[in-house]
Amino acid sequence: MNESRIALVTGANRGIGRAVADRLAGLGTTVLIGARSPERGVDAAEKIRAAGGTAYAIGLDVTDERSVAAAAGEIGERFGRLDVLVNNAGIAGDPAGQVAGAARLDGIRAVFETNLFGVVAVTEAMLPLLRRSARARIVNVSSGTSSMGWTTDATHYLSRVPGSLGYPVSKAALNMLTVQYAKSLAADGILVNAIAPGACDTDFARGLGVELTRTAEDGAAIVVRLATLGRDCPTGGFFDDDGKVPF
Repeated sequence: MNESRIALVTGANRGIGRAVADRLAGLGTTVLIGARSPERGVDAAEKIRAAGGTAYAIGLDVTDERSVAAAAGEIGERFGRLDVLVNNAGIAGDPAGQVAGAARLDGIRAVFETNLFGVVAVTEAMLPLLRRSARARIVNVSSGTSSMGWTTDATHYLSRVPGSLGYPVSKAALNMLTVQYAKSLAADGILVNAIAPGACDTDFARGLGVELTRTAEDGAAIVVRLATLGRDCPTGGFFDDDGKVPF
């Protein structure tokens, strides 16, 4: 069995997911690049290996149950276990279809399919592998836009972001999903947390209507911290660089 930590990062071929993969590989973790596009996954893995890390591409569409099952099977065959799962894959959806009074349910459902149900699908499929780890961690990439505390605080910039019925709501649901998994998996020693990466300048975030003041590498820092902390790691929380984020 491979003695290095094994981490799967979904949506890892670009943006925050790629930055997480780079950081984990730099710490000696064997990183599995989950990507819908096989070519982009292979390219990302090759670049990490060229930089001295260990990485492999895993074809993975979080909205496709057969793809998820195949990925879990491949990881089980090749590596025997999983130590870290970073549920990073997400979509913003069409902002125009998430405006009150002009909402398109098909578009909102698509956002939830990836941002919430995709996390359930991947987590459920990977649980048997995570249970084989002596120190398993799950980190769900959420968003500050999901925080009721921040979005209702007149002094916080997120309170001035226009309302949206899809993306922030899906991430708020992800936060509660995180809590429920943390409660359910505590007896297994699997720690589960959500993170707010901040307003990072990535292809994904440019349509969210917020000022982008951070890099993908900045956003990856809290993910990697929670993925690599020892027994003092919390569980069932929502965190950013400065500590707990108000739900």
